[in-house]
Amino acid sequence: MLRLFKFFQNYFSSDKKLFLSLKNILGFYPKNIRLYKQCLRHRSASVTLKDGADNSNERLEFLGDAVLGAAVAHYLFRKFPFKDEGFLTKIRSRIVSRANLNSLSRKLGLFDMMEVKRENEQIYKSAGGDALEAFIGAVYLDRGYTAAQAFVIDKLIKLHLDLEEILNTDKDYKSKLVEWSQKEKRVIRYEVAAERGGGISKYYVIDLYVDEVKQTTGNGNSKKAAEQHAAEKYLSEISN
Repeated sequence: MLRLFKFFQNYFSSDKKLFLSLKNILGFYPKNIRLYKQCLRHRSASVTLKDGADNSNERLEFLGDAVLGAAVAHYLFRKFPFKDEGFLTKIRSRIVSRANLNSLSRKLGLFDMMEVKRENEQIYKSAGGDALEAFIGAVYLDRGYTAAQAFVIDKLIKLHLDLEEILNTDKDYKSKLVEWSQKEKRVIRYEVAAERGGGISKYYVIDLYVDEVKQTTGNGNSKKAAEQHAAEKYLSEISN
């Protein structure tokens, strides 16, 4: 009865359009629409709440990144039972690349649903992938890991990604960034901003500096992966 009440509450509210759009993307109606509204709110459009918290999508992005990585890793582990760890890591990195996530965000329609101030056009153009990660975090909190995993596999990988093309694509973003920096006579530097967890759960946050000015942040389960993520994000920003 409570679920039915919440359904009609959302259906007849001012969020009806968003509610129905989410149903088309997810394949089911969301329970907590506030999570999805937050996941679509870029930091440029955020406000600080009374308790000091930020209501942007950045915390959901952090959570969704971890859920996405786990879901993709599980899918690849079962898809390629005879491939080694190096192969699986490389393919996972390509699937969760910023370019792929930005593209998927547009295909799903999330990019056009975002709440964002377009003061910095470069940041705006690279925000779609972040919103998709935040969206996955929202699905996880709204429906649990099983639903989030199913969304990643069924709605993203199987529906929108060509694994054969991904397997044949080689992307080394750090090397590409070095080539760019040499051509443009710029100085690139990576700095560890945070280390979280331990053992197999070790998690790194890396800041990327260009000419000693912080440009973006990457994360991953190794320093190299986090640096690749940061390099990819920056290349995506300057190429748009």
